[in-house]
Order: sequence, then C-alpha cells, then structure tokens
Amino acid sequence: MQSVLPLLRNHSSLPDLKRNGISVQLNLNSSSAVESFPCTIFFGNRVKNVTPRAKKSKFLSDNFKVVAEVDEKKQTENDRWKGLVTDISDDQQDITRGKGMVDTLFQAPIGGGTHDAVLSSYDYISTGLRQYQFDNNMNGYYIAPAFMDKLVIHIAKNFMNLPDIKVPLILGIWGGKGQGKTFQCELVFAKMGINPISMSAGELESGNAGEPAKLIRQRYREASDIIAKGKMCALFINDLDAGAGRLGVATQYTVNNQMVNATLMNIADNPTNVQLPGMYNKQENPRVPIIVTGNDFSTLYAPLIRDGRMEKFYWAPTREDRIGVCFGIFKADNVPKEDIVKLVHKFSGQSIDFFGAIRARVYDDVVRKWIANVGVENVGKKLVNSREKLPEFEKPRMTLEKLLEYGNMLVQEQENVKRVQLSEKYLKEAALGDANEDAIKNGTF
Repeated sequence: MQSVLPLLRNHSSLPDLKRNGISVQLNLNSSSAVESFPCTIFFGNRVKNVTPRAKKSKFLSDNFKVVAEVDEKKQTENDRWKGLVTDISDDQQDITRGKGMVDTLFQAPIGGGTHDAVLSSYDYISTGLRQYQFDNNMNGYYIAPAFMDKLVIHIAKNFMNLPDIKVPLILGIWGGKGQGKTFQCELVFAKMGINPISMSAGELESGNAGEPAKLIRQRYREASDIIAKGKMCALFINDLDAGAGRLGVATQYTVNNQMVNATLMNIADNPTNVQLPGMYNKQENPRVPIIVTGNDFSTLYAPLIRDGRMEKFYWAPTREDRIGVCFGIFKADNVPKEDIVKLVHKFSGQSIDFFGAIRARVYDDVVRKWIANVGVENVGKKLVNSREKLPEFEKPRMTLEKLLEYGNMLVQEQENVKRVQLSEKYLKEAALGDANEDAIKNGTF
C-alpha cells in the first residue's frame, strides 16, 4: 500500500493502478468527476483491507480514498454476483436434473447424495450445450450428435495447451440403463482412431486392500505410455457408480471404495505426475483423458465429481437419436425406416437395448427349427468342438407385425418381474405368486 501512495500525486499514473487491480475513487477540487477502477482478485492480486492508520496518513486528504475492502454484508440487490458469497451448493446442475429420471435402484440414499445441495437451472443446460455438424456415422451406425460433440471436444481439449484454462480430466457420461452409453463411446473411439484402455466396475473391488487403486494407476500409466509413443489413447471405465458408488443404505463402503475415489481425485489433480506404488521419483508423464460411464453419479463421492475434476454429461437420447440408433440396429435386415419409426413410437418408454433384444428374439424361430432337425441330444456335438462349420441361417424376414409381437412379449416379461415378486411369496408360502393370475381369470389355467 505504501508503494502505491507516491503514484497518486500524478494523475497520469491512474491507469497503472487499474492494471494492478486497485480500486480508486478520485474527487478533485470538490468536482463531480469520479474515476472508478474495478478491484479484482481473479488475476493473482491480494485484496488488502484499508487500516485506520493508512486512512490517517499525511499523504491522503479528505477528498481522496482508496477502497480495497469487501464486506459481504453490504451487498445490495443491484449487485450482479450477489449470490456468490452465500452460495453453498456444489454446482452440480446436471446431477439434479437427472434426479428421478433413472430407476430407484440406482439412486443414492435419501439425504446422502450430491443431488441435494444443488442449483436448478435449465438456462445453464440450454446455453451450455453446443452442437456442430460432425460426421456422426461410423460403419453405418448412428452416433448421436450431442454425444459425439461432448466426447470429441473433451478428448481434444485434454491434448491441447489452452492458455490459463483448467480442463477437467474426467468426463462422466451417465443416464438411464440400456441407453447405449458404452456403445456410443466405442463408436466415437473407433471414429477417432483411439484404442482405449478399458476397465469395468468389477475391477474396482478386490479381496486385497488397495489392489483396485493400484490397478487404476497401472492402466493410466499404460495409456500414458501409448500416448508417449505417438498414438492417441484414453482410459475408459465402465459403470463407475456400480463399483465405487453407494447404491442404498445397505451398501457396504469398503477401503477399496475409498481408495478408488481418492486415487481418481489425485489423478485428476495431478494428471502428469501419476506414480506407481513404490515409485516416488517425480517423472512427468503424458496427460490421459478419462471417460467414465454410470447410471447415477449422485451415488459417488461428491468431491470426485466436482466441476474442476469431472465434466458431467447426462445422456438422454431424443426421439431422433433413438430412431437413428434403431436404424443402425436393423440396417442388415432391410427394415423400412417407416416401420422403425412406428416401432420406436410404440415402445417409446423402453431403452435402446430393448430394440436389440427384439431383433434377437426374431431369430428364435429359426434356431428352434434347426434344433428340431438335429435333435436336442445332438446340439452339443454340433456346436462345440465339431468338425462341421457352425450353422448358418438365412436372414428371417422382419415385418412390423412380427417386431411388435416380440416387443409386446418382452414388455410382458418386464411386467411379470415387477408384479410377481416371488421372493416375498417364498417367505410366506409355497406358491407361484400372481404368475398365473391372468390365466386363472381367463379360464385357461
């Protein structure tokens, strides 16, 4: 503060004060001319409170005042950023947006998820998403433009040197079950020429404490070595919430869960200094973007998914996306696009995997006919360790009526699982539950 005061005698020095982040209000000769320079702490300058001793200095007059104090209690309704000082949320807008849109099986326990203290802002969603005209087809398969936009930009940013920009290392793609998150990622990786190092949720738990955390570091360093050799790579973790999250109050939280979260947090904070266990020399390694998928990230440890470490993307395919993906599923069967549109409209509440299951069901009649010809007792000899080639079938004709028939059968099976709940009946009596209730009512039992 003392070094600034001699500059105040010369009015031409005021722009220099502005560049140094000092707010100055000047009133000369009791005139109304006031020059104001904004005070900021975002450029590395510390804000120093003005002490009474400085205000009574002989260099200052009654008409000159240096303002460098910030009082949170003096904020008014006209302040543009008035809510920042009282903001206690963790800014996970997309987490709360997806709350309640996936099955309760994947929801965090009440009061224990990161979806509680959040801001709800649909403006944030609409202004934060930008879509560009990428070539969104890979070997005839459809890639959702929004999905491809988010994944390609995240990977590209992690390999760029953007000035004074902190790019989150982890991209978390989450949403409902069976929506094609993993398959869409694989298509984007293939289009970009990336062969990622993959992990699954089953590798995030072990009988040996610390083994999963060590494995994450090994896989990260393996991907880093591929990048060092001149080929783009990424670390891909499937279903992170299933291995490191808490799916209900009865889920046991182990040391491995804690260390997996801590290891990912440490790698996100220091992506170019990831050491293997037992190695403590500081050695720079190439940065490796991490892509994780899951059903509900509110089950994860909240500090791991904060914005500085993880960029989150809630994947909910639109009607056009569902039609495009289904067209790729049935592309080898020459199903007209009009029939695919009708099929998607009929089962609008089902996941994308549902339509793949319908296609697999159509082949049931062909396989059943082949089994009848060779005999049930000869199936093993024909399919396992046989000198003959595996059977080849002509593609069955897939009509809209047949697809709707098998689709309704799959829906009925889903309803039976939810409705019958035999486990409750087993505890009470030896019964079939309500499995035959419809047949009994119809008189066909």
